[in-house]
Amino acid sequence: MKNILEVDRLCKRYRGFELKDVSFRIPGGSIMGFIGENGAGKTTTIKLILNQFPRDSGAVRVFGLDNRTDGKKIKGQVGAVFDECYFPGEFKTADVEKMLRCFYQTWDAGLYRSLLSKFRLPGSTPVKDFSRGMRMKLSIAAALTHRPKLLLLDEATSGLDPVVRSEILDLLLEFIQDEEHAVLLSTHITSDLEHVADYVTFLHDGQVVFSESKDDLADSYGILKCGKEDFARVDRALLLRTRQSRFECEALVRNRRAVMRAYPKLVVDRASIEDIMVFYGKGDPQ
Repeated sequence: MKNILEVDRLCKRYRGFELKDVSFRIPGGSIMGFIGENGAGKTTTIKLILNQFPRDSGAVRVFGLDNRTDGKKIKGQVGAVFDECYFPGEFKTADVEKMLRCFYQTWDAGLYRSLLSKFRLPGSTPVKDFSRGMRMKLSIAAALTHRPKLLLLDEATSGLDPVVRSEILDLLLEFIQDEEHAVLLSTHITSDLEHVADYVTFLHDGQVVFSESKDDLADSYGILKCGKEDFARVDRALLLRTRQSRFECEALVRNRRAVMRAYPKLVVDRASIEDIMVFYGKGDPQ
């Protein structure tokens, strides 16, 4: 299975923030969940993939092509949706089509009409009167209509109700049915990733904590829970992050099975994606 997107040791420095050696791969036919706290560098990474500003070092390859030297070949095959709809408020759906079809030779008018119908978007209502969910649906419809092979979504589902999110997630699953398409889905809604992601990349303070298959994450990470006396006996080398209250201690562990073998009487639950994020955001490093 070939990689649709390859990011290698990507770096970008700003005053007060640094994106450091970010690397991950997205194989064809898959969805990569891209997670991290606000300010972790997710949007910066996506904009570097789109070559919206220069990187300091590293490489980005889309369909095996360098995103800088082969930018023109790549752009027509990439669709991007951000957390806001940037179409002028007075535009109607037909105006959006008139504008975008000039930029894409592969614009599919029939597909656009089909998506507008699927999303129940009215042609007579200006964008400024759309709900947030309707605006996001329009942005996604527009991003898909030139038939891209890679779709980048940056918090596009945040603030949407569960029904609208479910519609969008179903569409993403349809999009990747062959090995020629892939999705990078940046979101804080980790429950969505539990449903649709094949891989997860976790960015924390500008660095990749892990980039792994979702199934491997579910099998390997765990939450150790015990009293303070038992906790004092646990080998700190097995722990990633810890949280302690007056009566209980909790720890995020990287190898759940190894901890269970070493301490069979202690409780080690499976860790969800959200659990991992919370421990890195609020837990104490070991």
